[in-house]
Amino acid sequence: MIRIKARAPTARGAVLPTVWGAAAVAYKFGCPLAQQNGLGARIVTSAVFFAVGTGLIFHVRRALLRELRQVRRVARAAQSVVLRPLPPRLDGLNIAAAQLSADRGACVGGDLYEAIATEHGVRVVMGDVRGHGLAALGTVAAVLGSFREAAHDEPELGGVLGRLDRALARHLRERARAEHPANGGQDPDHPVAEEFVTVLLLEIDRDGRLRALNCGHPWPYLLSGTRVEALTRVDPLPPLGPFPLPADLEAESCGHLVPGESLVLFTDGVEDARDSRGRFFSLPGTLSDVVRDHPVSPQTVLRTVFRALLQHTSGKPTDDIALLVLRNDRTWGEPSCPGVRHPRSRPGQATAFRGGAGGLAGT
Repeated sequence: MIRIKARAPTARGAVLPTVWGAAAVAYKFGCPLAQQNGLGARIVTSAVFFAVGTGLIFHVRRALLRELRQVRRVARAAQSVVLRPLPPRLDGLNIAAAQLSADRGACVGGDLYEAIATEHGVRVVMGDVRGHGLAALGTVAAVLGSFREAAHDEPELGGVLGRLDRALARHLRERARAEHPANGGQDPDHPVAEEFVTVLLLEIDRDGRLRALNCGHPWPYLLSGTRVEALTRVDPLPPLGPFPLPADLEAESCGHLVPGESLVLFTDGVEDARDSRGRFFSLPGTLSDVVRDHPVSPQTVLRTVFRALLQHTSGKPTDDIALLVLRNDRTWGEPSCPGVRHPRSRPGQATAFRGGAGGLAGT
């Protein structure tokens, strides 16, 4: 938990208000003009006390702004530790990611993402904690901390997801005990029992092979040339938290991410964003406009989508928003995929999952 301790007023900070107060009292009781009842005397007295009051207000405002800047510095430091910036390149993948909190002025929220290069391939997580703002930060830290260890330790994605589920359960139990110490276990009627996290796990091998496990999270979009496709249409598992995971977790095969193609991972705050007339934001349509003329970098995709989102919501999103864009910048010719020009065209691969998704490009 992050605690920000309010500082007691220092002697230096109390000097100016004391001087102003003493000057006002001295004027009132020591100046002959203040004792007179004439109109001119009253105007001068009012002006003196108005000046003193204005000075005190500006002094308090300056102190509050200084405290606010300190709080924001602490929040930014917390974000850099919990939701650390991703490297621009990771094992041949070009990556760009950003997060926007729905709480005005907040630097952190309930969305999470991470990408790690392991001996099993590049493993990526994108998640969304129920709620937003600082209240969800503890859950984000618990899930991300577990992923950063499990991504290296577990040979299969199912093992990674199991570790995340157990870490979330421990966190919620500890939070319930902290909020209600007299309660030995987690009360089913307590709000903590209703917490859940949607999680998407991706694994990208050296040959671009994609595997995924999805617990209630939106599937990413694939950018291939000028096309925008859903990665897969497979129904996701329930979110982590309310329901136990299946005993046998097998990652879904989603074909290949060939060189030049990109994946756009996002949280539901993106497609749930509405404008003043209640219309939802069209992420496929925005992505189609981005890639219509020529291939673009993940950084350009990220900037364009965020700009369109803020314009659509008039700069006031109602939910946390996170985007992660990664592009395969590797070259063909590795021994892992000899003679293969376009793995997705092979029978039995991603065509079975992506059928019918091409219509999204025109939305």
